[in-house]
Amino acid sequence: MKDIDVIELKTKMDQKANFVLIDVREPMEHETFNIGGKLIPLGYVLHNLEELEVHKNDEIVVYCRSGMRSATAKKMLEMNGFTHVRNLEGGILKWIESFHQ
Repeated sequence: MKDIDVIELKTKMDQKANFVLIDVREPMEHETFNIGGKLIPLGYVLHNLEELEVHKNDEIVVYCRSGMRSATAKKMLEMNGFTHVRNLEGGILKWIESFHQ
C-alpha cells in the first residue's frame, strides 16, 4: 500500500479517521516526543502479531524517527498478511519539521 506523508496523516488525525497508529521506536524516543501511536518497538513487532491480528485488514500507519525502521516494520507486517500498512515518510523528524517550528 502507498506510504503516507505528514500532511495526509495530520489530516486523518484531525478528522479522527479510523486507522491504527504504531510507533516502532524505542521507549525513550517515544517518551521524548510522540504523536499518540501505540508503542511497539521494531524488535517486538513480530512478537505482537497476535495482538495486532484484529487489525489485519485495517489501515495501519507505522512511524519511527526517520522512516527507516518503520519501512522495515511495514514489510514485516505485510509478510504476515497485513493488507493496508503505510509508512510515515520522513518519520517524526519530518513531523517536527512540518508542525513544530
